[in-house]
Amino acid sequence: MEKKVYSYDEAYEESLRYFQGDELAARVWVNKYAVKDSFGNIYEKSPEDMHWRIANEVARIEAKYPNALTSEELFGLLDHFKYIVPQGSPMTGIGNNYQVASLSNCFVIGVDGEADSYGAIFKIDEEQVQLMKRRGGVGHDLSHIRPKGSPVKNSALTSTGLVPFMERYSNSTREVAQDGRRGALMLSVSIKHPDSEAFIDAKMTEGKVTGANVSVKLTDAFMQAAIDGKPFVQQYPIDADEPLFKKEISATDLWKKIVHNAWKSAEPGVLFWDTILRESVPDCYADLGYRTVSTNPCGEIPLCPYDSCRLLAINLYSYVVNPFKPDAYFDFDLFKKHVALAQRIMDDIIDLELEKIERIMAKIDSDPENEDVKHTESVLWQKIYKKSGQGRRTGVGITAEGDMLAALGLRYGTEEATEFAEKVHQTVALSAYRSSVEMAKERGAFEVYDSEREKSNPFINRLREADPELYEEMKKYGRRNIACLTIAPTGTTSLMTQTTSGIEPVFLPVYKRRRKVNPNDANVHVDFVDETGDAFEEYIVFHPKFVTWMQAQGYDPAKHYTQDEVDALVQKSPYYKATSNDVDWLMKVKMQGRIQKWVDHSISVTINLPNDVDEELVNRLYVEAWKSGCKGCTVYRDGSRSGVLISTKKDKKEELPPCKPPTVVETRPKVLEADVVRFQNNKEKWVAFVGLLDGYPYEIFTGLQDDDEGIILPKNVSTGHIIKNVDENGNKRYDFQFENKRGYKVTIEGLSEKFNKEYWNYAKLISGVLRYRMPIEQVMKLVSSLQLDSENINTWKNGVERALKKYVTDGTAAKGQKCPNCGNETLVYQEGCLICTTCGTSRCG
Repeated sequence: MEKKVYSYDEAYEESLRYFQGDELAARVWVNKYAVKDSFGNIYEKSPEDMHWRIANEVARIEAKYPNALTSEELFGLLDHFKYIVPQGSPMTGIGNNYQVASLSNCFVIGVDGEADSYGAIFKIDEEQVQLMKRRGGVGHDLSHIRPKGSPVKNSALTSTGLVPFMERYSNSTREVAQDGRRGALMLSVSIKHPDSEAFIDAKMTEGKVTGANVSVKLTDAFMQAAIDGKPFVQQYPIDADEPLFKKEISATDLWKKIVHNAWKSAEPGVLFWDTILRESVPDCYADLGYRTVSTNPCGEIPLCPYDSCRLLAINLYSYVVNPFKPDAYFDFDLFKKHVALAQRIMDDIIDLELEKIERIMAKIDSDPENEDVKHTESVLWQKIYKKSGQGRRTGVGITAEGDMLAALGLRYGTEEATEFAEKVHQTVALSAYRSSVEMAKERGAFEVYDSEREKSNPFINRLREADPELYEEMKKYGRRNIACLTIAPTGTTSLMTQTTSGIEPVFLPVYKRRRKVNPNDANVHVDFVDETGDAFEEYIVFHPKFVTWMQAQGYDPAKHYTQDEVDALVQKSPYYKATSNDVDWLMKVKMQGRIQKWVDHSISVTINLPNDVDEELVNRLYVEAWKSGCKGCTVYRDGSRSGVLISTKKDKKEELPPCKPPTVVETRPKVLEADVVRFQNNKEKWVAFVGLLDGYPYEIFTGLQDDDEGIILPKNVSTGHIIKNVDENGNKRYDFQFENKRGYKVTIEGLSEKFNKEYWNYAKLISGVLRYRMPIEQVMKLVSSLQLDSENINTWKNGVERALKKYVTDGTAAKGQKCPNCGNETLVYQEGCLICTTCGTSRCG
């Protein structure tokens, strides 16, 4: 029977009714999750169709096993995203025969042993691309690549180190399309690797590696040495008893660099690798191929090579009875029952994934290409098929932690809230593992289960202490799944559950959104006109569960509130002082550590900080994360990456509209922060000094580096200050000042005199344009359009464009960038991803 095809408008209108008028949720579902073919035909009218699709497919798998769940029972768990929510790839792919794609959200790949040949490195590149085209996010580690300067037996004679390969893998990621989005990649390296400092700096110095998240794997020995101010030995190979290369470094200096870079740009993330390995249940089987080597792009699933994981979230808010009322309570009985069912559904999804992989392998076999061309892809999926079926790894997680706590009258970040959250996550762990044991009785244990191997694992022993009976059952019958739990980002998923995301607090309970309008229409109020002349109207949006709180307190959400009234409402609510930017940050880290003890994989969480915090706070947070037992940590300082919603608060200085540069400051401050941008220009080494005001380019000096007339600058210098001085004759001079490795300030005098005078005249022109806040992409067009006869100046033009590209993201201004999908200016940074709150488009990194 021919399937009915719906127009976009039909699906959107029906979904709008389903989500009770929530335009964002409706748009997200139609754009990302409704089944479509490659011609854009839509075959589902609303999420109700999707949930029946998923329920019917899972029920088909259930029918193979005893005590099968019916489609109706499964639909009841899925409907309206109330209880159990498959995430991303499973939601899109289950029962979808229009795409030959995997149901796995994340993969890790690797090489056997310490292989670091070109063949091994490029094989990883190909495998990464092959996985991304099937919709998965990928992670891999670079610690196997020999350090820069190592001898090699080819024409190069010495190794280039790992940084050039970071760029290669990053570029490959950017080139892979996944249903309208680019791929997602995590690159990691051990702090023990001699090139780890270059890895940590790679995204800072040249504005490169934009297609990957980067995280550094920190050992306990390094952390202790950094705290104690002791030296640390790096070596290659990193785990060799007799390494080929060793060097001693200052752990404290390298730690300061990690902290500084994270403060400045939100990267690198940190992975506390000894904690990950010590706590990992799959690593009890490391010698059987389950040695953890890296994580997925958002860090919540540490994996061995060629293993994968599928994700599912349980909506915690839905277990709060009488939310926001004095008699609110959490229904633990229903919750335990549903966690057990969620684990069962996740195991069914593994069977569905194995079917999908069989279809992928059949597709590869039927492709007309030569067998040599298809070999890597074919072997890749054979390895993944084996690992998926052998370990049966699952990723049961949660969402709506912030709303659950608020609905119970608990303020996120307090001891009382943390204590309750820990109890909830202990319940998840015990219920999911009990379900896995029950499935082992009915369906069989995962292939390599061995209780003796696991007897000393800290996580397993925590379960044994909390529930001795469960442990004895597990020893007797085994377990269906090698590992079960995670807390992943729920970005667009939480837009459809209409809750806070993952483990995170509410981002903002109230914020402004912009809607493009025709200024000539009647009754239209224009609040903002962008640089292209488009007009926008601003309107206040309440977080959905904040609306529920308002209703529970007798407030009318439909009423027009003044700004002061909105502020007063927020202060009365349990969301007050509990948003991403103003929770007790140290308490949030401690909360993550306490919850981590009941999560066998890891937790994706971002500590959001105001712009004005100093680096010492980042240092304290990272150290506390390590001491608290966290497996990883990421900080995001407001403004260090683009894409922040407009706060409605006015107690701080007035926030500027996205995509509109800061206010013009005609009188140059005496001191400006500065970035150093290095680049190749016609095979010559060039350097640019870009003066920044409020993080936005204000002036530029650029020219040849290291020649007779040029700048001599240490390679590790990437930031500093440009200081305007006036001599006794009234002549202006611009000096660049930086701090060397020993902490001494070094000054390079007279930037305007160091470069060719012809360059300087044009640099004054460009700096003047920057000073008056022309958008960066327009400045680049202006530079490019300059008609100049001098070959030297044309080379200079290329240099200016290259330098300014650092401040442009995907062709738009890095500050307040537009969504690449819908063009609106409503991007928010959460859990390692940029998410558009208008259309739901998201990307990590």
